Amino acid sequence: RRRSSAFSKILQICLADYLKILLNSSLFLIFHNQVSQPPTITQQSPKDYIVDPRENIVIQCEAKGKPPPSFSWTRNGTHFDIDKDAQVTMKPNSGTLVVNIMNGVKAEAYEGVYQCTARNERGAAISNNIVIRPSRSPLWTKEKLEPNHVREGDSLVLNCRPPVGLPPPIIFWMDNGELPQSERVSQGLNGDLYFSNVQPEDTREDYICYARFNHTQTIQQKQPISVKVFSTKPVTERPPVLLTPTGSTSNKVELRGNVLLLECIAAGLPTPVIRWIKEGGELPANRTFFENFKKTLKIIDVSEADSGNYKCIARNILGSTHHVISVTVKASPYWITAPRNLVLSPGEDGTLICRANGNPKPSISWLTNGVPIAIAPEDPSRRVDGDTIIFSAVQERSSAVYQCNASNEYGYLLANAFVNVLAEPPRILTPANKLYQVIAGSPALIDCAYFGSPKPEIEWFKGVKGSILRGNEYVFHDNGTLEIPVAQKDSTGTYTCVARNKLGKTQNEVQLEVKDPTMIIKQPEYKVIQRSAQVSFECVIKHDPTLIPTVIWLKDNNELPDDERFLVGKENLTIMNVTDKDDGTYTCIVNTTLDSVSASAVLTVVGKNTLKNYDTRPNPPLDLELTGQLERSIELSWVPGEENNSPITNFVIEYEDGLHEPGVWHYQTEVPGSQTTVQLKLSPYVNYSFRVIAVNEIGRSQPSEPSEQYLTKSANPDENPSNVQGIGSEPDNLVITWESNGPGLQYKVSWRQKDVDDEWTSVVVANVSKYIVSGTPTFVPYEIKVQALNDLGYAPEPSEVIGHSGEDLPMVAPGNVQVHVINSTLAKVHWDPVPLKSVRGHLQGYKVSTVKSLLFSFVKIDHSCKILTFRGNKTFGMLPGLEPFSSYKLNVRVVNGKGEGPASPDKMFKTPEGVPSSPSFLKITNPTLDSLTLEWGSPTHPNGVLTSYILKFQPSNSLILKNLNYSTRYKFYFNAQTSVGSGSQITEEAVTIMDEGKMGMYKENPLSSKKTSNLVKNITTAFHYRNTMASRQVDIATQGWFIGLMCAVALLILILLIVCFIRRNKGGKYPVKEKEDAHADPEIQPMKEDDGTFGEYSDAEDHKPLKKGSRTPSDRTVKKEDSDDSLVDYGEGVNGQFNEDGSFIGQYSGKKEKEPAEGNESSEAPSPVNAMNSFV
Repeated sequence: RRRSSAFSKILQICLADYLKILLNSSLFLIFHNQVSQPPTITQQSPKDYIVDPRENIVIQCEAKGKPPPSFSWTRNGTHFDIDKDAQVTMKPNSGTLVVNIMNGVKAEAYEGVYQCTARNERGAAISNNIVIRPSRSPLWTKEKLEPNHVREGDSLVLNCRPPVGLPPPIIFWMDNGELPQSERVSQGLNGDLYFSNVQPEDTREDYICYARFNHTQTIQQKQPISVKVFSTKPVTERPPVLLTPTGSTSNKVELRGNVLLLECIAAGLPTPVIRWIKEGGELPANRTFFENFKKTLKIIDVSEADSGNYKCIARNILGSTHHVISVTVKASPYWITAPRNLVLSPGEDGTLICRANGNPKPSISWLTNGVPIAIAPEDPSRRVDGDTIIFSAVQERSSAVYQCNASNEYGYLLANAFVNVLAEPPRILTPANKLYQVIAGSPALIDCAYFGSPKPEIEWFKGVKGSILRGNEYVFHDNGTLEIPVAQKDSTGTYTCVARNKLGKTQNEVQLEVKDPTMIIKQPEYKVIQRSAQVSFECVIKHDPTLIPTVIWLKDNNELPDDERFLVGKENLTIMNVTDKDDGTYTCIVNTTLDSVSASAVLTVVGKNTLKNYDTRPNPPLDLELTGQLERSIELSWVPGEENNSPITNFVIEYEDGLHEPGVWHYQTEVPGSQTTVQLKLSPYVNYSFRVIAVNEIGRSQPSEPSEQYLTKSANPDENPSNVQGIGSEPDNLVITWESNGPGLQYKVSWRQKDVDDEWTSVVVANVSKYIVSGTPTFVPYEIKVQALNDLGYAPEPSEVIGHSGEDLPMVAPGNVQVHVINSTLAKVHWDPVPLKSVRGHLQGYKVSTVKSLLFSFVKIDHSCKILTFRGNKTFGMLPGLEPFSSYKLNVRVVNGKGEGPASPDKMFKTPEGVPSSPSFLKITNPTLDSLTLEWGSPTHPNGVLTSYILKFQPSNSLILKNLNYSTRYKFYFNAQTSVGSGSQITEEAVTIMDEGKMGMYKENPLSSKKTSNLVKNITTAFHYRNTMASRQVDIATQGWFIGLMCAVALLILILLIVCFIRRNKGGKYPVKEKEDAHADPEIQPMKEDDGTFGEYSDAEDHKPLKKGSRTPSDRTVKKEDSDDSLVDYGEGVNGQFNEDGSFIGQYSGKKEKEPAEGNESSEAPSPVNAMNSFV
């Protein structure tokens, strides 16, 4: 509530001031509308106006005047009767024409030169000649193009010859896509495509030249051109020869302010390199750019100084050639001094000046109310003297609008300036009895805005019958304002402004009240407080009884925390239960409608055990004394206060000007802590008081008590303000700022446009450090100077600084955007820089926006936009972090201090395939005696088309085990693969149960990315591979019924063996033994007793190579030499069935050995620790 109350009071104060300003403005406008004024053109269409033939034609002409002007038009030099043309209308209260071409009327029917005239009883103003032309985008003429047969290494030029359009089209070449250009192949300024030397890869059937007509948004295409390159061995190298320009010299004429483009394209093998020099001089810095692989030299914003001979040199290892281009810079007319409106009273004298420059020098001609002055009605009060019209003893009938036309062969300038002869008695625009309130010791500015013709004389009186005000204690401004530089309490009273000319006299009374300044008589002090304690800062104020103060407390220059522990009283701030975060600087700000004062103090929060030994800020210095008083210097001395356990490092001296800014302390200087006296430089006409602040490592002390006052004598300033800058805040203004160099000074602010040979424009301001120049062109350089002055004179002539008017958004997008893809995640983008003139501001860099734009069947769409900014005038940049196998579009924008310009056309490019990321997971399930099931997830980022998966596995305990039953732990390495290569792998470990075996070598298995499961077996162990996309399979070996059945069979076999053993001991034979002896099963062989390995994997077969590419025979039997562990073989049996998702219905671990149609085992198996499974 306390904050809202304070801010609401400030808002009321600001609103009241705004209403006063609004009232004054309204009174001025009311008066202004009562005074006659000749017409002034305020808006018009461009001189060369190209219109879209598909839309209505709008020709602008707006003007102001009193009474409001009427409008008329001429077309091709004769009167254009709008009423007789049903397709043409004029907007109400305007001169703007609208031509309706939607009713089948062709825009070409309204081509011509138009001129608008705005007329009232005081004169007539005219617009520029506005040339209306519809844009054109004609088709290419039909022509038969013969194929170009070129020998390898020869040069070649493909002519474009686009149709003549309006405006001229933008030319570009393409084949089946955008045609990449290089030092060898590039497009010339005329649109032709130049090959310095042709290569076999240049053979194409479809070189196509395109013409883009931006105005009508159409693109025209030339017939395809065929190029066939035939090779001859060896290819002969050639020295450089210029393809364009031809000859050894040429000439070029360019206009001042335009962009100069010079081009040299050379043939040769190896491809020549181009270099540019200016004979007898240097290429202009900051305005020179090289384009088209240095074949084009571009100089922006050319001036007459850029005239000269420019040489291009083409060089390769066989020699060089050169061409000299003689450049002449001409200039269409530009203003030096444009004529300005002139308001005169009857009998007065005046001049209109019209000065322009150009190359050649422009001729100046004058018109009166749109009629050449030579045939206009005579006026005895005027005399034409070249570029000046001199008026003597003008009369009311002399009012007219004069036009100055400056023209040469390259263009013209037209300016309207009126001469308004008025006979008006004085009028005072400032409201009667207006109340002015100021603080004692500050300046008082009392307005007396007036108008009259002749210009009235202004006099000021104090009181109803007081004497006229004169003397150095007052300043009388040209606009009628009375300034009292140092208002005192006795300055309060009634002031009368009297305005008189020969037609009459008027006066106005205003009131001035001088208030006592607001002061903080007890300031907050530095505090060191323990945590959880309470602290209070005082802020006791003294103010004028008629002013209502508001007190605001800030912490570290921000609002106080919204915390109930902070209690704001009338004259203090209390913080309850202090915490560490309450550390900081607390400021008391006191505001009234007229002044504001503040004081600050620092709060340091410490622990309970720290306070006793806490080093604190020093005590303030004592006994300040002034000695050695001189006009411009004085000596100040003091006694240091207590250091409080931390040595004083330096003293800061501040001063107060009690005459101009009472209560405001300014930094003066500082000295080392060992020094207690200082010689101070002083400014004239300042009432000085000084105070000293001690500083140690902990911080600053409270200020000392102020010294006695010392008033210096008046004198003209001896130095000018510092830090003068000119920076526009809007596209049409220039904000000039500076740092004041003393109280009570006025400042003469001067500016002129750089490189225009214009005269200085100046204004004198007081009590401000900023001046805004309005109506400036966008972002042009200005020369600026600010000179201090007072009643006694001026400071020395100031130095000039360069500023710029306000920036606007850039107008042009970068062109010729090219993308070179370096690899699957990195690309390089090139672009042509925009002309600096089109940047319309300080070039900060180029912004490249990249968006992923195409959807692949296995890649998720990502519409996120990645933006990279390249600082400075760069023409290329790297684009890291791209995703492989993706399609992108990008555009480039130029950036200035105002913002971003338009985007270049989207440029599409694709990144090649990359290696995939690792599979999202690898999981091993269902471990059994002789098998494992592997499951995996597809890679999160395939980065291409997955071709297969790679599985590597080996035992993680590589030992030779004998006569033991031992668990073998296998380690699996799994990764995905594209055509580029393999991605990163993931690992997993699992245990199978083996009787005994030899753990051996390491094996790699490529798995097809399209299959979802597989079965691979070695001697003792089978692995089931399954992608997570397959349905989960049931392992029969883990089923309870199967385990029970196997136990029952084992028990029966045991009983049978016991019976057989008993019978054998009795010497008998049994049938089973006879059958085993007679029919040994070749698939079941005993283990060798010598090495503990399985019999069928003998040492002789351990190292046999694996046979690849074999498949199950068509008779569905399995041959031992034609083993292949393919899923195709597992799934193509008579009983093989698939689920809908492609997984097997049957179990891999089912029938194997006795059903050859469903199984497939290799007699050439690898070692027990290696297996290969192919999903191919």
